[in-house]
Amino acid sequence: MKIEKDTVVAFSYILSDAASIEFERSPKKQPNLYLHGYGNILAGLEQALLGKEEGDQVNVELPAEKAYGLRVENSQQRFPIKHLVTRHKKYKPGMAVKVNTNQGPKDVVILKVGRFNVDVDNNHPLAGKAVIFDVTIKKIRQATREEITHGHPHGIDGHASH
Repeated sequence: MKIEKDTVVAFSYILSDAASIEFERSPKKQPNLYLHGYGNILAGLEQALLGKEEGDQVNVELPAEKAYGLRVENSQQRFPIKHLVTRHKKYKPGMAVKVNTNQGPKDVVILKVGRFNVDVDNNHPLAGKAVIFDVTIKKIRQATREEITHGHPHGIDGHASH
């Protein structure tokens, strides 16, 4: 089976830059899942995976504007610490965290930590950077009717609830 619209794809990945600095990787025993054709992953990555098959290894290079966007200078905001999704005993400037917003969780970088609030850089931590995804396709299956209606996968076998 090939990756096409309405297929659920399980894949592992390593995300790095051109200097081979690794930013993140998928957990070894828990591949990422997405429903192809529904914008569940970066558009450039989704396009590059179209037509691939189980077992394929794909190297996808995305310029900043097709990855996490270009940096917007002076894009800062103050949030109450209780709005941070990522929990730490002690927050420090430079930490990448997720913060709850009206549009859902957002990746930001802490600039300053106060007693009750944090000032953050609203840019994604990888904004302005070209990135490389080294992807291995683990499994492909046809999406269920319910997954297509909901616009996202329901587990590796299609039976997980949410």
